[in-house]
Amino acid sequence: MNSTSLFTNSISWLFGIVVVAIGTINVFWGNDPGFGIFLLLLSWVYAPPLATLFREKTGWPLPGAVKIVLGLFILWAALGVGELFDKIELMRGTF
Repeated sequence: MNSTSLFTNSISWLFGIVVVAIGTINVFWGNDPGFGIFLLLLSWVYAPPLATLFREKTGWPLPGAVKIVLGLFILWAALGVGELFDKIELMRGTF
């Protein structure tokens, strides 16, 4: 495995974990568990083994540009529309 592949896989795993965290917050705190489940499902796009499985089953690779655009959409939706910071404050107040 070359260093570029290791770097991109690490970034992909990291962003996938961040999306799982955002999805979990939306499922359990706030008023939109459907959005949280949607984010949890989208987080699988960023797991390198699942991207490989997708490429093997369909013959279509998932381009990096698609992952970047999808990531920007997820961040925009979670931070702007999903009011992530308000939900984090709500979550911190419950512990």
